[in-house]
Amino acid sequence: MFRNSLEAFSSHSVGDNGNMHFILQASGSAETSAQLAEIGAALLVLGLVALVANKLKFSVVPLYLLIGLALGEGGLIPLSLSEEFLNTGAQIGAIMLLLLLGLEYSAYDLAKAFKERKSAGVVDFLANGLPGFAVGLLLGWGLPGALALGGITYVSSSGIAAQLIKEMGYRRSEVSKRAIGVLVFEDLALAPYLPLLTSVVLGVGVFSGLLTVSLALAITGLVILVSFRGSSRFQKFLDPNEPGGLLLTVFGAALLAAGLADLIGFSGVVAAFLIGLLLTGEVAEAARSRLAPIRDIFAAIFFLFFGITTNPANLPAVLPLAAVITVIGVAGKYAVGWWVTRDLTDKQSAWRVTGFLTARGEFSMVIAALAAPVVLNVKLQALTLAYVILTALIASILLRLTRSKLER
Repeated sequence: MFRNSLEAFSSHSVGDNGNMHFILQASGSAETSAQLAEIGAALLVLGLVALVANKLKFSVVPLYLLIGLALGEGGLIPLSLSEEFLNTGAQIGAIMLLLLLGLEYSAYDLAKAFKERKSAGVVDFLANGLPGFAVGLLLGWGLPGALALGGITYVSSSGIAAQLIKEMGYRRSEVSKRAIGVLVFEDLALAPYLPLLTSVVLGVGVFSGLLTVSLALAITGLVILVSFRGSSRFQKFLDPNEPGGLLLTVFGAALLAAGLADLIGFSGVVAAFLIGLLLTGEVAEAARSRLAPIRDIFAAIFFLFFGITTNPANLPAVLPLAAVITVIGVAGKYAVGWWVTRDLTDKQSAWRVTGFLTARGEFSMVIAALAAPVVLNVKLQALTLAYVILTALIASILLRLTRSKLER
């Protein structure tokens, strides 16, 4: 996409007056301009949809996915968008989602959440992870497919939950705090899970798999320990009053860590999460405010790309299974919601926590992308997309139905 532009500027002539005149070559410029226009139009549509969703107090993620379906191959208005641009943008989107998630927490938050919600984490795993794993085995997907489906059904979308909490003004609600504790527990569980899934999908030996997971746990533990100290030396070089340098440093460090992690078999998105976790205090707050708009742009591209790369023709075949695991998923998250609010007098609180936890999103799609090559007897990407859309819609509806009674 950008190669044509560079080539266009590479050809030049020097006039009699010694000034250099750049000559734009006609070859390839029209195609490049058309791609830029299509990408711009797609982003414009995403922005308008986000504005409408915000007015309606509805999650924008399923709408992004539906737009992707409409613009992809087999959609209503298929566009020849630059695959290289979208693929890179989607990878950056996943990295940014995890980086900002890490910036939201500190090691103290993680330790507190683990201590206070460890029983909820066990209930969550039993009610949501094991059923998905069992369904994968019953369908004959083998260990890789079952492990992937277990992760897809287990992990809630922290991005969608945070968006719903923010959009509906639930930040100071007691039930939202308890839901966030569960989300933190799930996000922490991703650190060993993603390397384990990658090892199983790639078919590496037991020893190599254990080594990868052990490395993941060791790195995670080290980062948490450094974060707990709250005085890591490199953080002293980051000045929250220098926004440009801070943005470039943190953003660049996350991309570098993710790229290097992928090269050694560690999860790149988890590496980005750990980079965010290293930063605390004013530095984390400043980085979060500066990076949030970039996160929103690339996250939108991430969801758009997932929709575009899914053929709508594959959806009808997976809808029955998507509906079944959606029912199981909502019931499982209600069990968690009941468990963490059983001491509250308002019994509607369980449904409110269920609303925060029901939506699956970015993590489920990352897992599906990792495992899709080994789950050959079902379109895992289409199944996950349908599952994400259904759960996100149900989450928004649940919160709208209980909003008038919610504690502020």
